[in-house]
Amino acid sequence: MTHTAIARILLILLCGFQGLGTLLIDLGRTHATNPDWIRHARFHVVWQATSTALLSLVELALLLVPGSHQEERFYLAAGLASIPMLGFFGAFATRKLFGSALSDPNGIPPAQIVVFGSEKWIDLNLMVEIFAFTLLLGIVALFRY
Repeated sequence: MTHTAIARILLILLCGFQGLGTLLIDLGRTHATNPDWIRHARFHVVWQATSTALLSLVELALLLVPGSHQEERFYLAAGLASIPMLGFFGAFATRKLFGSALSDPNGIPPAQIVVFGSEKWIDLNLMVEIFAFTLLLGIVALFRY
């Protein structure tokens, strides 16, 4: 198997997990059906989750439907896959401007770890997005190799 074939398979998996994972998490009890969230916030999270899932379907079609321009389609799918991640990092960077937080008290709590005897809290959303974006960069690098 060639490095480009491996990169394509990895990108297919990443795009599929991105769309499905967003739906599973955001449409669940800690987000869209959370009774403590205001109705308008729930509307926005469903909108965001549905948009990400539809974008993932476009990415998968670009990667899986046979045809010409496979290299260009790979890069387009990778670029589209980066959009929700970059949106997350934009929201993360500006969260203090609009008074938001990475987690909710009745949602998925941050993970607690101890580093050199000091308690640290790590937001799982942030860790997943950093991992996924790093993985995406690695997949593109593998494809270009």
